[in-house]
Amino acid sequence: MDQSEIQKKIQELQSLAEKNSVDIQSDLKRLQEKLNDGKMTPADLWKKIQLARNADRPTTLEIINHIAENFIELHGDRAFGDDQALIGGVGLLDGRPVTFLGHQKGRNMKENIRRNYGWAHPEGYRKALRLAKQAEKFGRPVITFIDTAGAYPGLASEDRGIGEAIAHNLRDFALLRVPVLAFIIGEGGSGGALGIAVANEVYMLENSFYSVISPEGCASILLRDPNKAAEAAVQLKLLPSDLMSFGIVDGVVPEPDGGAHADHALTAAHIKTQINESLKRLEQKTGEQLARERMTKFLSMGRFVEEGGPKPNFFQRLFSLNRRT
Repeated sequence: MDQSEIQKKIQELQSLAEKNSVDIQSDLKRLQEKLNDGKMTPADLWKKIQLARNADRPTTLEIINHIAENFIELHGDRAFGDDQALIGGVGLLDGRPVTFLGHQKGRNMKENIRRNYGWAHPEGYRKALRLAKQAEKFGRPVITFIDTAGAYPGLASEDRGIGEAIAHNLRDFALLRVPVLAFIIGEGGSGGALGIAVANEVYMLENSFYSVISPEGCASILLRDPNKAAEAAVQLKLLPSDLMSFGIVDGVVPEPDGGAHADHALTAAHIKTQINESLKRLEQKTGEQLARERMTKFLSMGRFVEEGGPKPNFFQRLFSLNRRT
C-alpha cells in the first residue's frame, strides 16, 4: 500500500469517526506521523509538485460547473474593476444557494494572460470579500477554491494596496457568521492563498500543496540556489499529510488514479461529497459559534515559545492591532 492509499484510509477513518461522534484525533495524529516517517525523496516530492501544477487539472469554474446548478458569476469590487484571476458568484448545490469563490487559471496562453495565471490583484480580493459579505447577509454558505502561486506582486498591485486587501480579508473572513469551507485544488501559495482560505474547515486535494512560499522562492532565498527547489520543497513540509499532522488542514480529498486531471467529474464529485458532509455539521451551529470557532482555529496556528514566554502568532497580532485602532 503506497502513501496515497494510506492517506485515503486515514480520511475514511476520520469521516467514520465524525459520523459516530468518536474522538480519534490523537490516534490520527500518530498515524500521520508514521506516514511522514516514510520520507519521500526530493525527486518523488517534485513529481507531486508537478501534479499540483498540471495544466490539465480542473479549474475553479470547471469544478463549480460540475457540482452546482444555475451558477451566475458576479463581477467587480465596486471600487476599481473586475479581476478575472479570482472569480465568484452564486449557484445551487442540491437546491441550496451557495456563494462560490476561487482563483481561476487558463487552459492556454491566451486564457492565462487574461486570467493572469491565477495571480489575483487587490480588486480580486476585494471582490471576494464583497461577495462573502453578501453571502453572510443572505445566509448562504461560502465555498472557496484555492489555486494560485500567490497574489500578484507587480507594481500596479502594490499601488492599489494588495497587502491591505489581503489583511482585510483575513480579518473579515474570520468574522463571517455563515459556514465557510476552503479547498486547495492545486497550488496554495502564500498570502494569495490565505486571502480566501480563512475557513471553518480547510481541505486539500490529494496532489495539491499549501505553503508560505513556492519551492523555487524558498530555494532562492534560503538555499541561495534556485536549482535546489526540490530540496526546498522537502523542507517546506507542504504536502497534505504534513499539513494535517500540523493541524493546518482538516482533511484530504482523494483524486482519481493518475491525478485530478485524469477525471474532472470524479474529482468534483469527491469535493461535493466533502462539502455536503461538512455543511451538514456546520449548518447546525449558530453564526456566533461559526465565527468563534473559525477565529480559535486560526489564532491557535503558529504559536511559538522563546525566552520570556509564549509569543502571539500572526493572527493574534492582527486582531490586537485591529482592536486598538
